[in-house]
Amino acid sequence: MRIGEVADRLAVNPRTIRYYESVGLIPEPTRTESGYRDYDKQGLERIRFVKTARRLDLSLDEIREILAFADRRRTPCGHVRTVVGRKARELDDRIAEMTRLRDELLEIERTVPVSIGDEEAICPLIEHRI
Repeated sequence: MRIGEVADRLAVNPRTIRYYESVGLIPEPTRTESGYRDYDKQGLERIRFVKTARRLDLSLDEIREILAFADRRRTPCGHVRTVVGRKARELDDRIAEMTRLRDELLEIERTVPVSIGDEEAICPLIEHRI
């Protein structure tokens, strides 16, 4: 299957597929006589895995580690469980941080007057908020 077909089937940009190949996440596929990439079912599944892992916010290094298990014919599920657990905790931290930020923004909007009269200030709404 040529790169355009893979891209269409998996809704992945062909440049992204080439990038994954260039950084070693997917092996270089065989080439047709005319030089086009020719992906087999295994290559298609690997690209699908990388796409899903990226959607789950796994880094390229984390994906590379997981794929290394699979390449050695070892089931990576224990390692994946550790990685996704860590990602979930990181997401909890980001959500808490974003909630605090939202609350601060709403407090500024609610309590600070639009014009304070200080012509030297850039914008008193956000100055000196530490």
